Amino acid sequence: MDDPLRERIAAELPELGEIRDAELKAGCIEAWAVAIANSSYGSIADIPPAGNPEKMIQKSGDQTDHIRGVTRLSIVIADEMASSAPDLPIDRDILVAGGICHDVGKPWEFDPENRRRWKGDRARHGLPSLRHPTYGAHICLIVGLPEEVAHIAAGHSGEGELMIRSLENTIVHMADIGYWQIMLAGGMIQDGTISDKYKRPLSL
Repeated sequence: MDDPLRERIAAELPELGEIRDAELKAGCIEAWAVAIANSSYGSIADIPPAGNPEKMIQKSGDQTDHIRGVTRLSIVIADEMASSAPDLPIDRDILVAGGICHDVGKPWEFDPENRRRWKGDRARHGLPSLRHPTYGAHICLIVGLPEEVAHIAAGHSGEGELMIRSLENTIVHMADIGYWQIMLAGGMIQDGTISDKYKRPLSL
């Protein structure tokens, strides 16, 4: 890792400016720097604009569009809910950090070298060995981000159905699911890449 990589990440994710705690903001940058440095990618924008490898692939854009979109949707949801229910104990900094870092494990799961290794010997490695929520939680913890942010990375997707999501995690989860559903409804997902959970009608 080096300062140019950190600067590139900060430029790719301007929503970092919404985080008031300087240490938390720096931790988010460090998490993405570690994730990118330990992958075949040079930046977040190099990662395909997909929900999972080869699934829910956007027709245009890159991974920063998704991360930034989910973060902004999370902020809007939180602000509206706080307006409607002022007693909701939403930690806005944790929410924004969680939105920014919810997919910080994708450089691992999407990495072409990892994909080749896993596909070459599924019996040994699994496919994948770790999904991006698990690896993302690992990254958050090793760079010293709060447990609350690691929890959002770990539980924003299907893995979260096995736990009770925090308030902030619930908001990021809803923003993430909503992002993909809206992209699909608007015809912005490539044919043949739709995940089964988004296909309608559901089979009974």
